Amino acid sequence: MKKTIIFSLPGNIKLTQALANKLAIEMGKAEIREFPDGESYIRVDSDVKNKTVILVCTLDHPNSKILPLLFMARTLNDLGAKRICLIAPYLPYMRQDKSFHPGEAISSLFFAQLLSSLIDSLITIDPHLHRIHKLSEIYTIPCLLTLHATKKIADWIQHHMKDPILIGPDEESKQWIAEIADFNNLPFVIGQKKRLGDRQVMISLPEIKNLNHVPILVDDVISTGVSMLETLKQLTSRGFKNSVCIGVHALFDKETENKLTIAGAKQIITCNTIPHSTNKIDISDIIAKGIVELC
Repeated sequence: MKKTIIFSLPGNIKLTQALANKLAIEMGKAEIREFPDGESYIRVDSDVKNKTVILVCTLDHPNSKILPLLFMARTLNDLGAKRICLIAPYLPYMRQDKSFHPGEAISSLFFAQLLSSLIDSLITIDPHLHRIHKLSEIYTIPCLLTLHATKKIADWIQHHMKDPILIGPDEESKQWIAEIADFNNLPFVIGQKKRLGDRQVMISLPEIKNLNHVPILVDDVISTGVSMLETLKQLTSRGFKNSVCIGVHALFDKETENKLTIAGAKQIITCNTIPHSTNKIDISDIIAKGIVELC
């Protein structure tokens, strides 16, 4: 890929280096840091004039990341970059897609408008789509590419699990749970979830007759972990042991990880869309192919 350069924003160097190696493109040099008063400092040390610039910045904890990203994008434009492609494996602000109560901000729309004003193209992995069916409903960037981790998850299960059964927490998960199952013709069940608050849910599972199955709980985002915790409790009460939790995006902390383990999770596995100690499924080759297609 001639006249292409890739930059890592803080915390993304491992994925950025992997992409640079796979695509044989130049690693850009930049200084991105904070002053003692908390303000951001940006300096680009590489030549970007008339080049396609790839920025790698997964957007967990987005409030602290969006301003450096804004300054970086504006600086690159000032320096003559031809176009800017953002690799954001995790894309935030997808849940608040309507005003549930009077006066509430529709933050998914506002964030999409802000991001669309900074970059020319976007690549992300399995955004949390619900009432919004596709990103183009809120993002105005002409070039959008939504990639999926389903095949990578299916491959991991095939190589590491014996006699698995996939379990989705709710109807929202059914479509992509079915897709993962279809790769290797695996059985799956889908639960019913009733959300009682930000940290409280009720989940009911259908009957699973074969106790020899290894339950594989799969969800796109593991954050508070309440959905998986409730599912694990039900499985344990039915006699299932050695359950495995798999998530695409790891937004959970050590306390949640410990709770999942205590509740019956033998393993907790995530994709490396967000750097985390549980990262076992590498999605860099998916992103690399997406870059070739889009950027």
